[in-house]
Parts: sequence; structure tokens; C-alpha cells
Amino acid sequence: MRCPSPSSGLGRLLLLLGLLAGSALADDDGHDRARRALQAGEILPLPEILAAAAAARPGRVIALELEREDGRWLYELELVTPEGRLYEMEIDAASATVLELEREEDD
Repeated sequence: MRCPSPSSGLGRLLLLLGLLAGSALADDDGHDRARRALQAGEILPLPEILAAAAAARPGRVIALELEREDGRWLYELELVTPEGRLYEMEIDAASATVLELEREEDD
């Protein structure tokens, strides 16, 4: 049996489905990693992290990532203020301490 060409409609559909499945699996891995860290007491629940972010700079979180850096868990957030300004924030996931707050410059 011949595989569909990537330029065919079916080939593009199969490629898209494969990419979507891969990103869903990556998300599941991230969720599992966060759940294990929370259960082990290594990180605080997300509502506590979001409360710390809101106290430091009110706004709507538009991106959130949990990563392990130099032996500690960090949340990296992007948020938009009510005035429309974009900020990046780094929060210690174990203590909810805001480590860095930086306004993104307009291009």
C-alpha cells in the first residue's frame, strides 16, 4: 500500500493529525510532571501561584510554563495588564515568590 503524499489533501490531514497528537502528548507529559511535583510537595497549587502573580502585577495570564531550572521549579508567565501592556514574570513554584517581572517593549 502506498502512503499518501504530504502535498495531497489526505497527506496534509494525516500530517496535521500527527502534529496535534504529538502536542497533546507533550501537554499530558507537562500536566503529569506538574501533578507529580505538587503531590510530592515540591510546588504550590496553581491558584496560589496565580494569586501571587496578580498581587505583583494585575492582569490576564496568557501563557504559563512550569520548568525545572538549577534544581528548583519555576513558573514562567506572560500576562497582559488592563492597559494592554505585556509582562513576563518568573515565580518560584515552591514559595510563590516573584523572582522577576519584566515589561515587554513595544515593537
